Amino acid sequence: MTQTREVHTWLTDMDGVLVHEDVPIPGAQEFIEALKASGLRFMVLTNNSIFTPRDLRARLLGSGIDVPEEAIWTSALATAQFLADQRPHGTAYVVGEAGLTTALHDIGYVMTDREPDYVVLGETRTYSFEAITRAIRLIEGGARFIATNPDPSGPSVQGTVPATGSVAALISTATGRTPYFIGKPNSLMMRSALNRLDAHSETTVMVGDRMDTDIISGLEAGLRTVLVTTGSTRPDQVDTFPYRPTRVVESIADLVELVGTDPSD
Repeated sequence: MTQTREVHTWLTDMDGVLVHEDVPIPGAQEFIEALKASGLRFMVLTNNSIFTPRDLRARLLGSGIDVPEEAIWTSALATAQFLADQRPHGTAYVVGEAGLTTALHDIGYVMTDREPDYVVLGETRTYSFEAITRAIRLIEGGARFIATNPDPSGPSVQGTVPATGSVAALISTATGRTPYFIGKPNSLMMRSALNRLDAHSETTVMVGDRMDTDIISGLEAGLRTVLVTTGSTRPDQVDTFPYRPTRVVESIADLVELVGTDPSD
């Protein structure tokens, strides 16, 4: 950092930063309350496309973390915004759940399996072989292939479950067509969140727990970045990457006192 810049906006990942499943990470509640008290703009980002912002607000509130619905930005919302910009009032065959279908309905998209403009793949806990087969045939027939995020797996109470990236790989293998991924590490996710907040990259900080998604997408969007080590990336792994975050801290609790300051200091 060559000079100190004020921070006007904070973006933060959710899982691994604020919560583990439904268990709050110490300091998360205090961090969100500090953001609200400061008057700074902020948004919680997640690659999870299963839930609507209202669902996620309720989940966080159940963990004692009070995030306004309008301050939650999902890969489903970012995907819907992308499609609305690319092809307004189009059609899509969707493999996903309410978070994705609601977002697409809200931008005026029609859900159909008859010559859709797009096949849109999101995360679901009930992937259907029939639905995946239909998606493959529609893509072979000319539908454009979009996926909400490239995450290959996700956590559950029972253990690892396949996520959007794994099913996208299956469809790609069958069709020879690769999807355009909207969510992290695509910096488009960050850009769309910034646009939503009418914020500028030079005065925004991104907090995340993964070097290969949160930090790289923040860096490529021109943001300052903070890695917390309560999630996927361990402290000893940071130096193995060819890029670095602006700052590394143990947890979100370490950032409470930094709200309203420059975290690169």
